[in-house]
Amino acid sequence: QVQLVESGGGLVQAGGSLRLSCAASGRTFSTYARGWFRQAPGKEREFVASISWSGRRTYYADSVKGRFSISKDNAKHTVFLQMDSLKPEDTAVYYCAVDDTWAETREIASMSARYSYWGQGTRVTVSS
Repeated sequence: QVQLVESGGGLVQAGGSLRLSCAASGRTFSTYARGWFRQAPGKEREFVASISWSGRRTYYADSVKGRFSISKDNAKHTVFLQMDSLKPEDTAVYYCAVDDTWAETREIASMSARYSYWGQGTRVTVSS
């Protein structure tokens, strides 16, 4: 059984920071790419960032580039999303997911159907 558990969400004022974590268990994830998505109320789920198994390659959505940073600790099977300069429009439930292979382009990485396993999500609320 594969499990992904997100944590680190909460309420923060605009301009503040949060660090999300996603811990994996049940399988060896060192060779898998990992991604973060988010879904705001009334909106579709959207891609935020992804990272290759080695950690050397990353993709970011334009809306978060320069403010968010994705990283991972393979020894702990954990991926992180450091979110700085948060804006009210970042308010959403954030989900982490596992991709069996590394996508060749950001556009491909942004396709949620690629991802095999998903966490339950952690809520982030940014107040103005």
